[in-house]
Amino acid sequence: MTNVRKIGFIGGGNMAEALIKGLLAGSFPAEKIMASEPSDQRRRHLIEAYGIALAENNLELMEHSDIIVLAIKPQIVVEVLEEVAGAYQNDKLIVSILAGVTSATIEKFFQGAPRVVRVMPNTPALVGEAASAICRGHHASQDDLDVVRQLLETVGKVQLIDERQMDAATGLSGSGPAYIYTVIEALADGGVREGLRRDVAHALAVQTVVGAALMVRETGEHPAILRDQVCSPGGTAITGVSTLEKNGLRTTLMEAVSASAARSRELGRS
Repeated sequence: MTNVRKIGFIGGGNMAEALIKGLLAGSFPAEKIMASEPSDQRRRHLIEAYGIALAENNLELMEHSDIIVLAIKPQIVVEVLEEVAGAYQNDKLIVSILAGVTSATIEKFFQGAPRVVRVMPNTPALVGEAASAICRGHHASQDDLDVVRQLLETVGKVQLIDERQMDAATGLSGSGPAYIYTVIEALADGGVREGLRRDVAHALAVQTVVGAALMVRETGEHPAILRDQVCSPGGTAITGVSTLEKNGLRTTLMEAVSASAARSRELGRS
C-alpha cells in the first residue's frame, strides 16, 4: 500500500478504529489516514488517540482519498452513497464492510466501472485477531483484492471467498464473537455456581477459550480429535460434553449462524 495517497474511512466507529490501529501498527503513516465521523466525541477520540486527519464531511473525504472504506450502518448506505457519488472517479477503490449490502448495490450509485471490494471483519480486529472474509465486485481487479487483503492482514487473518458466501461469513465470523462472549460468560457463571470467586471463574473461562482456540490453530487437528483427547473414559469432561449434547449446544450454535446469515440477507434486501 505504499503507493496509496490516502485511505479514508466513512464512519469512525469500532471497526474503523480497529483498522486504523492496525494500519498504524503496520507503519502506515497517520498523515495518510482520514476519517469522517458525525459524533464530536468520536472525532476527538480518533484525533487524540491516532493523530489522523478528520474530514469536514463525507464528500471531502471521497475527494481526497484513494481507498474509501464504508464503515457505516447498512441502514444509511443509500443516504451516504447518494451524497458522495458525484466525487467518485474510477481511480478510487471502494471497500465496504456493510453486512448484507452487495457489491452490485454499491456499484449502481457510481458512474463508469466502480471498483468495489467487500469485506467482513469482526471486532477482535481491535486486538489484532480479526477473522476477515473478502471478495471483489464486478470491476475490482486482483491488485485491488491484494491491496485490501494487505489492509485486513494488519488486524488478523483473511479468507478469500465468493460473494455469494458473504452472508454465511457474516453469520459465522462477523457475528461469531458475540456467541463466544456468551459461552465465556456462561462458563464463568457455571464456575461461580460451583463455588469459585467471580474473578477466578472469569479468568479461568477466558484462558480456557483462548487456549482451546490456539490448540486448534497451532496443531491443525480437527476439534473433535482434540476434544476426544480431553475426554477420558468415565471422566469429568465426557460427562460435561454429554450434557452439552443433551441440551443441544451444537445445534443452537449452528442455528445462530444461520439466523445471523438470514438477517444479513434481509439487510441487503432492505
